[in-house]
Amino acid sequence: MTGSRPDAVVVGAGVIGAAIALELARTGRQVVVVDKAGAAGHGSTGASSAIVRFTYSTFDGVATAWEARHLWTSWPDHLRLTGRRPLAAFHRTGAVLLDAPGTALAGTTALFDRAGVPYEQWDTATLRSRLPGIDPGRYWPPKPVDDDAFFAAPTGELGALFTPDAGFVDDPQLAAQNLADAAGGLGARFLFHHTVVAVDRHAGRVTGIRLADGTPIAAPVVVNAAGPWSGGLNRLAGVGGDFTVGVRPLREEVHQVAAPGGHAAGPGPVVADLDLGTYLRPAPGGHLLVGGTEPECDPPEWIDDPDEADPRPTARRFRAQVTRAARRFPAIGVPNRPLGVAGVYDVADDWTPVYDRTDLDGYYVAMGTSGNQFKNAPLVGRYLATLVDRVEAGHDHDADPVRHRCEHTGNVVDLGSFSRRRPVRPGSARTVMG
Repeated sequence: MTGSRPDAVVVGAGVIGAAIALELARTGRQVVVVDKAGAAGHGSTGASSAIVRFTYSTFDGVATAWEARHLWTSWPDHLRLTGRRPLAAFHRTGAVLLDAPGTALAGTTALFDRAGVPYEQWDTATLRSRLPGIDPGRYWPPKPVDDDAFFAAPTGELGALFTPDAGFVDDPQLAAQNLADAAGGLGARFLFHHTVVAVDRHAGRVTGIRLADGTPIAAPVVVNAAGPWSGGLNRLAGVGGDFTVGVRPLREEVHQVAAPGGHAAGPGPVVADLDLGTYLRPAPGGHLLVGGTEPECDPPEWIDDPDEADPRPTARRFRAQVTRAARRFPAIGVPNRPLGVAGVYDVADDWTPVYDRTDLDGYYVAMGTSGNQFKNAPLVGRYLATLVDRVEAGHDHDADPVRHRCEHTGNVVDLGSFSRRRPVRPGSARTVMG
């Protein structure tokens, strides 16, 4: 490989890896990014629904999402790109969280009050008026669509929590490419179609990586942002023995259907429906994206090898998720032919990511990020750059976790909440809601 010896290697050019590369480059480091795909954002990022919402079960999760939202709304300023080029865009639609059992709305609103997130609490009448066509029935718990109980009458009615500043990013792959372009403008180099086959180490410290073609890349810092391949990379590095949180690859599907009336009155809000086990997001061209919230009645599709996952949506998953959406909004049709995307997510035991150092000096991880961290990517880049700066300067992050003061909101986030050694909280969501 030509060029000067890098100061840092980032493995993975998804939205998380590209954001980390940008922020490391902004600290003056020479950065190399390696990815087995052919371009930025072609892994898990491409299967993301790219929803920007703030409903997490911890303050640090809420504060991170609320700060990151400010970066999306000022995307050109965040990137600082020169010249005209396509940019991803944030669409402010608001988000509705139906008050199913287990959503703990009182705890959520307390976190919103602390973080400064605006919200509205809707009763059933307000829900009906704000979301015409909704069936506000309470059907808890979620059930398989082939179960006769799925079509039983409701046991009550739902209200909701509405956050007006939520929404979605229209093109997740383009967002990753934007971040990669910004990093490239600062000298970061991207090596695509390359697989890492070894992590080199000496005397307890990482010294670089080796590629499948035999090329060594020496660097004193390596960041694992490899998405569903992150566990395999950790095994190459010989780390993970002190992790209290496991991370596994999970195959997920997101489906597309026509929106009732083609959203003639404009796109509606994001809807999180844990009562039925689904979520909906408006999409361009009068469509809806429909995904699942990991209800207990649906066995997760854990996989061993991300490369073996079928990228095509299945009729079974399509029917289950879209039928649930149609139960909530009866005007939604359930086509016979599945349309959508399937991807492999990188999922932690408690669906909270790991942003941390490891017991191999110089080797850092940004893993367990899939499903609910796309929205946080621009800020995650800053988290990892801050961690690298502080830890490489001698700070003991394990004993004294680094705190990050958010530029736009003023909230202080304890990065120890994303520790590899954290206890899995009994009350953690254990779903994509985090």
